[in-house]
Amino acid sequence: MPPRPVSSWFTILAIALLLPSAASAADDAAIARGAYLAAAAGCDACHTDKKAGTPRFSGGRDLDTRFGTFYGPNITPDPVTGIGKWSETDFLRAMREGKDPEGNYLYPIFPYPAFTGMTDHDIADIYAFLMSQKPVDRLSHPEEVKLLLRWRNVLIGWRTLFFTPGPLKPDPKQSDEWNRGRYLAEAVGHCQECHTPRNFLGGLDRKHAYAGNPHAPDGNEAPDITSDPKEGIGDWKLDDVVEVLKSGMTPGGDYVGQGMSEVVDGTSQLTDADRHAIAVYVKSLPPITATPK
Repeated sequence: MPPRPVSSWFTILAIALLLPSAASAADDAAIARGAYLAAAAGCDACHTDKKAGTPRFSGGRDLDTRFGTFYGPNITPDPVTGIGKWSETDFLRAMREGKDPEGNYLYPIFPYPAFTGMTDHDIADIYAFLMSQKPVDRLSHPEEVKLLLRWRNVLIGWRTLFFTPGPLKPDPKQSDEWNRGRYLAEAVGHCQECHTPRNFLGGLDRKHAYAGNPHAPDGNEAPDITSDPKEGIGDWKLDDVVEVLKSGMTPGGDYVGQGMSEVVDGTSQLTDADRHAIAVYVKSLPPITATPK
């Protein structure tokens, strides 16, 4: 075989030198997309104990529910107390299937029934973002749940009744903007987790989707956001929904309360186009007048 021309060796060297920078650029882009999606998903709200002033994503935030008190775990890349030893596959399984790396069922206070609708690509980007954060050595507080629920295999029955694995499929009958809004609202932002009432087993009552939940975590009452003109937001304009997502201000000049204000911390970081897409989807929700109490 004849020796390569000098010019060919220079080409190979140039490619070799460019590959690391190209990979770094790809990583940076994934981290940036992941940061955006983490904001939309409200990861800070559950995984950062802002009242205690603890580091971001190091866990500790408590959520009181009818089934006990749950604490957001440490999701920094600390290898002992966080998720530093989790592979991307482990993270995908948690988001898609609601299982930890050992195959244990996760409590659905972690909204994997919504996150399962996310694409593999978006989940991978959130993983890249979390792995780029500073590791924090901080043990997660164990959940304080009712006696029966301490045996996690009881969740098998719950999952059979109320969990459908994703990802979420676009509706070909709807516009791209509507589908984008639905994806952000249902899968990423998991709006139903608060705004849809639950039955006595804690499953979403999808017949009353988005019709309000009087028993949201921390004693909050999530309002009806369907297009019902009396109980919901039927008289709101599209721009009113966009403004709530941007600043938290309602059409009457008030500002949303604590639970929703944490959501706005994330949605305020979205693009105008994405906030508009969410508004388009929300305004398309059919009116529901009978909200169970």
